[in-house]
Amino acid sequence: MVRQADRQPSVIRSIDWLTIFIYLALLTFGWLSVCGASYDYGETDIFSLSTNSGKQLMWIGTSIVLATMLLLLDDRFYDTFSFVIYGLLLVLLFATIFNPHTIKGSRSWLVIGSLRLQPAEFAKFATALALAKFMSIYGYDINKWKHFAVSLAIILVPMLFIVLQHETGSALVYLSFFLVFYREGMTGSVLFTGVAMVVYFVIGIKFSDVMMFNTPTSVGKFTVLLLVQLFTSGLVYSYCDNRRLGMHLGIGSIAATLLILLFSVYVIPFNIVWVQLGIFAVIIIILLWQAMSSRVRNYWLIIAFAIGSMTFFYSADYVLNHVLEKHQRVRINVLLGLEEDLKGAGYNVHQSEIAIGSGGLEGKGFLNGTQTKLKYVPEQDTDFIFCTVGEEEGFLGSASVLMLFLALILRLIHLSERQPYHFGKVYGYCVLSIFMFHLFINVGMVLGLTPVIGIPLPFFSYGGSSLWGFTLLLFIFLRIDASRNMSRN
Repeated sequence: MVRQADRQPSVIRSIDWLTIFIYLALLTFGWLSVCGASYDYGETDIFSLSTNSGKQLMWIGTSIVLATMLLLLDDRFYDTFSFVIYGLLLVLLFATIFNPHTIKGSRSWLVIGSLRLQPAEFAKFATALALAKFMSIYGYDINKWKHFAVSLAIILVPMLFIVLQHETGSALVYLSFFLVFYREGMTGSVLFTGVAMVVYFVIGIKFSDVMMFNTPTSVGKFTVLLLVQLFTSGLVYSYCDNRRLGMHLGIGSIAATLLILLFSVYVIPFNIVWVQLGIFAVIIIILLWQAMSSRVRNYWLIIAFAIGSMTFFYSADYVLNHVLEKHQRVRINVLLGLEEDLKGAGYNVHQSEIAIGSGGLEGKGFLNGTQTKLKYVPEQDTDFIFCTVGEEEGFLGSASVLMLFLALILRLIHLSERQPYHFGKVYGYCVLSIFMFHLFINVGMVLGLTPVIGIPLPFFSYGGSSLWGFTLLLFIFLRIDASRNMSRN
C-alpha cells in the first residue's frame, strides 16, 4: 500500500517538470505554426473560434486540463484497468468501421454535431497500456511463441480495424511497437527481416525494368535474388552452430552468380534469374537436409525466412499494381522516382520543399510566409505543418523545433530507464516509439524522404484528436513516473 500521509506531496515533488516544460514549449510553437499555416491576409483576430488558430487554442486549453486530470488520478488506475480501456477502445474502433460519415475517403471520424473525433488517435495509448500490462506479467518471455503471439495480436487487432476504416497511415504507426519488442529481448532477426523486406521492395520495384549489361536480366530481380541468397547464408552463419556451412553457402552463391553473369555477358546472353532460382532451390535443399539431420530449430526458421523473402518479392509487384489504391500506388512511385507527377501525387511534397527552401536561414517571419499564405501547400496546417515552420522560422527555427523533439525523446528514454516496475518501463518505451515514428515519418514526408501516409506531427498539427491522443500518451507516463519512489507493501 502507499503511505497516504506522504502520497500527494511525494507525487508533486516527483513529477518530471522538465518534460512538462518541453510539452508546453512544443504546444506554444505548435500553435504559432497553426496560426501561420491558417492565417489569411486581412484577418484581424487570430484568437477567434471561427479560425483554426482560435480552435487550436481551445484544444490546447482542454489538453492542459486533461493533462492535469491525468496527473491527479492514482497511478494504479492505469495498471489495473489497462485491459478494460483497451477493450473499450477496440469496441469503439470496430463501431467506427460502420460509421456513415466519410471524410476524405476515410471512415475513421466520429461526427457528433460540430465535434469530430478520431478513435484511432486514442487507441494508441490504450494499446500501449495493454501491451505494457501483458508484457509485465510474471514469467513473460517474448521469445516464447505463445507470449509473442499474444503481444503481436494486441497491436494487430487495432491495426486491422483502422485499416478497415481506410486509414492506412494511422495503422502503420502501430508498427512502432516492434521497437518495444526489440527492447524487451526480441531477436534482432525479426527486425532484420522487416528491413530486408523493405530493401527487396525498393530495389525490386525501382530497378525492375532496368536491364543488366545488354542481357535480358532485370537488375532489380538479379539484385534481390542475390541478396536473398546472401542474407540466408548470413543467418546460417550467425544463428546456427555451423559457420562453415554459412560461409560455403555465401561464397558459393557469389561465385556461381559471377560465373553465369560472365557467361551471359560474353558468350550467350540469357536471363540469369532462372539460374539464380536454381541456386536458391539448391540452398533450400541443403538447409532442409541440415534441419532434418541435426534437428536444429533455427534451420527451419531460416528456411521460412528464405521462402518468405521470395514469396514477398514476387508478390510485391502484384500488391503494388492490383491491391493498393491508385493514390497510394502513385505516391510510392513518386517516392521511388518512377514518376514525377508534380501536379498530382507529388504536388504536396514539391510545394512543401519549395516552402521550406524559401525560408532560408532565418525565415520570412511570423505570418509572412508566401507559400503558406497563398495556400500552395495542401494540408499545410495538419500533415504538412512542418513546412510552415521552415518557411516562417527558417533553418534556425526548424532546427530549434527538432532540438525540442530530441530533448523530449532523450527525456523519455531517461524516464523509461528509471522505472522500478516493468509495467512503467514498457509503457514508457511504447510512448517513446510512437513519438519517434510520428516525428521521423512526418518530417521525412515533408522533406520528400518518406512516403506521404498522412500522420500528424505531435503537438503541432491542427486538430483536437491528435493533441488529446498525444497528451494522454505522455501524461499517463508522467503520472506513472511520479509514483516511482512511493513505498508499497
